[in-house]
Amino acid sequence: MAENERCRERLKRDEVHLWTASPEEITARALLDAYEALESEDERERRLRLRFDRDRHERLVSVALVRTTLARYANVAPRAWIFERNEHGRPDPVPGHAGPPLRFNLSHARGLVACAVTVDRDIGVDVEYIGRRGDPVAIADRYFAPDEARDLHACPVERRRDRFFQYWTLKESYIKARGMGLRIPLRRFSFHLDADQEIRVAFDVEIEDDPREWQFALFRPTASHVMAVGVRRGRGPDLSVRVRQTVPLRD
Repeated sequence: MAENERCRERLKRDEVHLWTASPEEITARALLDAYEALESEDERERRLRLRFDRDRHERLVSVALVRTTLARYANVAPRAWIFERNEHGRPDPVPGHAGPPLRFNLSHARGLVACAVTVDRDIGVDVEYIGRRGDPVAIADRYFAPDEARDLHACPVERRRDRFFQYWTLKESYIKARGMGLRIPLRRFSFHLDADQEIRVAFDVEIEDDPREWQFALFRPTASHVMAVGVRRGRGPDLSVRVRQTVPLRD
């Protein structure tokens, strides 16, 4: 997508668009040079502070994904986007910088990055690599709400890891949408996953939130990843959620 190309995607207020990219498949030197040209000075410094080449590469693709995704919906070149961070570190486009009041959230895991974008709604996305090490039951016992941990214990062993990452990504998508990170204790809210794929959330009274205002969805973008998105839809009908794969600046 050229720097001066006008926006070519339409994002309605009742939609959520999810864009994913696979860093390991993006190796062309010309593309990587173009991604580096999109970085702000702060973004470049953050990337170069990372210790491992794989992490630096993933961060570079992530920055390119965010900037080119936002540029699809507004007549602002990818390099020209300006962000501000809230008190907990979550970035958002500077108000008034573009036409529509776009909101986005970014997540990355080994082998995949994801960017969720919507218009003027709290939005959170989380993607996880299911091959990472760790005992799902032990982690759930320590961090999850009691009913979530009980459900995980009851799962057949062969399904337990997938179930764990469903819970984990849903919980991460919520706290990221709220923009408060782990200041919201994971044990203070819980998800209920029904056999018919309905996703329900419940909050302890300390959370001070209304489950009727939230919509969540789960995806398997690859055989090795689980992804969840959470969006504050209000009291209206469910939003339309669309997932698309891309190579920034090529598609």
